[in-house]
Amino acid sequence: MAIDESKYSVSQKLVLNILSLLTLLVLAPFINRFLPPIKAGGLHVDLVVAVVIAFAIVYLLRWIFRPLIIPAFLMVCGLLVANRLVEGYSFTHVMNDYKGMVRGNWGAKDSKQIDILSLYPRKVESYRDKTVRGMRERINYQDSLVRNFSVQHSLEYFDAYWYKYGKIVRFLSLFKYINYNFKYVLDSRRDEYFATPRETIMNGLGGDCDDHSLLMTSCLQSIGARCRIVLIKGHAYPELYCGSKEDFEIMKQAIILLFPKPAIKEIYYHELKGEYWINLDYSARHPGGPYLNDKVYALIEL
Repeated sequence: MAIDESKYSVSQKLVLNILSLLTLLVLAPFINRFLPPIKAGGLHVDLVVAVVIAFAIVYLLRWIFRPLIIPAFLMVCGLLVANRLVEGYSFTHVMNDYKGMVRGNWGAKDSKQIDILSLYPRKVESYRDKTVRGMRERINYQDSLVRNFSVQHSLEYFDAYWYKYGKIVRFLSLFKYINYNFKYVLDSRRDEYFATPRETIMNGLGGDCDDHSLLMTSCLQSIGARCRIVLIKGHAYPELYCGSKEDFEIMKQAIILLFPKPAIKEIYYHELKGEYWINLDYSARHPGGPYLNDKVYALIEL
């Protein structure tokens, strides 16, 4: 039975109530990392569920003995401070999780691309084109150097969200490392050269859009992703397969949460017959960034 707390002064109750609220606000995002994505009525509500769980924990502590909320608050804050020192889940992540929930539910829009890829897929599946043949010959996700590079950098970022998003965080971590470190280098004016992913890695991640696409798709496929390369007028870019509409919504929420700056307003994608693909171009700072144009003339399925 709970201890009689009627003797607490008004000021003591106020302090304990404030600490309870702060503990709840900090504890909920921490719990949310271990919950699967949950949708209800078209909204992502996993953080709301985490708030309910955190509220139950705080309420239980207060029911047992109200001052227990003080060490609970200190423990949660201490854990976040310690995580900050080892670049783990910290106060920055707490704020980002709340922002991510708001942006994911009400801030970012979907922007389906309507072009030849969506309307006439048969017209973009030809392998007769020299560029398509040349790039297909260079794709290699079984190379040990490519595999080791991919595994290493798939662990570079977002590990705190592995329990929530699983393999998605590995794909997004690898995307972030490649795109943040890739440097554009022109080909010779006379020849179009397609570098293998091994060559691009050994060259320090330098190359043109073809080389970036070959590197990104090969690396992601080496850790289990499904990718393709889209050729448009004057450019090439890789796309990542998300899956169904439900899978796309989970991917979208993860991107909004893990790439908070600048705030994402739209996620660009292609969809045909219930299959969703998002842009992984080097020109975008986050997956699902804007397409440079919609003049699609070839598609390289891998």
